[in-house]
Amino acid sequence: MDYQFLIMNDMKQLGFSEYECKAYLNLLENFPLTGYTLAKNSGIPRSRIYDVLDNLVSKQMVFAQEENKNRLYYPIEPDIFIQKTRTQFEGVFANISKFSKQIYQGKKQDSKLVVIRGRQEIIDFLRVLIRKAKTRIAVSIWEEELIDLRSELSRAIARGVILRGIYFGSDNSFEDLVSHRRMKRYVAEKKERFMSVIIDSTHAISGVVSRKENSKVTWTRDEGFIEISEDYIAHDLVVNLYSKSLPRDDYERFEAFSDRVQKHYFNYTDERFDTYKDLE
Repeated sequence: MDYQFLIMNDMKQLGFSEYECKAYLNLLENFPLTGYTLAKNSGIPRSRIYDVLDNLVSKQMVFAQEENKNRLYYPIEPDIFIQKTRTQFEGVFANISKFSKQIYQGKKQDSKLVVIRGRQEIIDFLRVLIRKAKTRIAVSIWEEELIDLRSELSRAIARGVILRGIYFGSDNSFEDLVSHRRMKRYVAEKKERFMSVIIDSTHAISGVVSRKENSKVTWTRDEGFIEISEDYIAHDLVVNLYSKSLPRDDYERFEAFSDRVQKHYFNYTDERFDTYKDLE
């Protein structure tokens, strides 16, 4: 594994140029060096090396010292660099948070629906919201998505957040999630994976997540939308828990009644309905 390549990519995310990364990392390996020697060792053009070094000096990443008529360059120690950069960015984030909250009018956007596209983008966004959860997370979620969110959900539970909801899958690792009944029937009927997640009754994310980059969900803070989403999950919980509590004969009568209701509601033809009505 090329660790220097990985470190350079990380440093670029902090705002350093490729030449600045090369110069600093080469100095860590061998210092002090003149600008000429550093250009030769790092592959940075000689016409650029002194501009690069001046930038690093101004950022306090490198310091220069005159010795025997030569200007020699030394790198700042990595621990100091990391602490300095962390402190700098913490200050930046603190300022952004403070002043953006002063000008942001959250109520203006509470009723808006924001579309998030791409399954990975959806998962990444949910991870951020789950990290911020304080009291309760409600979900209607499939196994594939639960696997991707399991670590964040576990950490949320560990800090006291309540998890409730419905799980579509075979390996349920959360005792407070209720496994959905008749999974074969559900998969045959729907042919898509839907997801609904509610965070602290203030964020609702709902949509289709089975289409990879074409997956699409809606995120909102609208109170009405959140209440409907809560009712949907609560209703699913009631139906599934009630069904599982019944003796076998009563269970079969209940599911037969449920089948008739769904057939009527969706106006299924007998031919289509017969393809999955007996699936469990």
